[in-house]
Amino acid sequence: MSIPQIDYHLFGTHVKFGPGCARDLRSELDALGSRRVLVLMQQRMAHSDSWAALRQTLDGLQMQMHSSVPNHSSVVWVEQLASEMAQFQPDSIVALGGGSVSDSAKALAMLHAEGGPLADHVTRFTPPARVHVPLRTKPKLPIISLPTTASGAELTPSFGVRQDEHKLLFWNRQLASRTVLLDPDLSGDMPLTLLRYTAMNGLAHCFEGMYSRSRSLISDGIALQSIELFAQALTDNTLDEKEQRWRLLLGGHLSGIVLSMAKTCLHHAICHVIGARHNAGHGQINTIILPHALRFNDSVAGTSLAPALVMLNRVSGTSHASVSDWISAVIEQLGLSASLADIGLTNNDFLPIAQQTMTERGLAVNPRPVSHADEILSILRQAA
Repeated sequence: MSIPQIDYHLFGTHVKFGPGCARDLRSELDALGSRRVLVLMQQRMAHSDSWAALRQTLDGLQMQMHSSVPNHSSVVWVEQLASEMAQFQPDSIVALGGGSVSDSAKALAMLHAEGGPLADHVTRFTPPARVHVPLRTKPKLPIISLPTTASGAELTPSFGVRQDEHKLLFWNRQLASRTVLLDPDLSGDMPLTLLRYTAMNGLAHCFEGMYSRSRSLISDGIALQSIELFAQALTDNTLDEKEQRWRLLLGGHLSGIVLSMAKTCLHHAICHVIGARHNAGHGQINTIILPHALRFNDSVAGTSLAPALVMLNRVSGTSHASVSDWISAVIEQLGLSASLADIGLTNNDFLPIAQQTMTERGLAVNPRPVSHADEILSILRQAA
């Protein structure tokens, strides 16, 4: 199957997918009337040949580049950079990288428009199921995203930023990217293993989207298309690396649409807490927790995930009895992390993680009610 070329407009976002489409960055900026551009990335991308080539296309624009985006972003970093933005006065933000870069772009767009400390705009969760999103209506800078992982963050109006041992979560309808240029060539220097970890995050978006209390027929359909792409990339040994990469990236993009529509549940709540407390990679944490969170929900969500299981077994030629079993098998086959010990956690870390997870908004739409931290503690012990 040749790599598809995709070009669509949806909900105010222009999306292009295909090798070389990153070269359209200048024309997309011109279409927005942008002349003063804030560019965000991490060090790997800043030193890449891809960025060197792309930068040449931006001659004539006023540009301020920051290549120090921290993993999981950072409230301190965002607020400091927001002050510098006030001096530069950009008219757009370019986010070149994975989920941490996308989330940082959204946070900066929020602060540049609304002012104040970032915590003033946080989404608040009151157990068991009340979520309060502050109304923030000032116009936000347009974000142009060039994703290099399967996080799907470029499509969502939500974002998370680390503050000490917490991940603050936010939502604003104006923060989804105005333009997305999904170019498989941009991820060429990223280790395939890292992309596979981010694919587990994308699969988690799909599975949680299919059993979330906010699910719909529309999000279910997109989730199944995403799951098919992920399953092909992760299990089809006839695919070369280039074919795997484009499927992982396109699957991640679709999973971001699912996340926007249906929201995440208990699994991501746990992952957010672990990431904030221990600064481990989000994809790696997702990989470790996912089969155990799925088993926790299976008694009430198995029927919702039945179409996903059919898809996974069909694509991979297997006959697993549950989605969690399929995930566990793929983790083992690919040699991915399967234990919290792999990221340095011990039993002493589990109780604080479980207690903090009880304050996370993902519990609000989880299909199985979570009434006590002991239930989360059990999941963590299974993943030990």
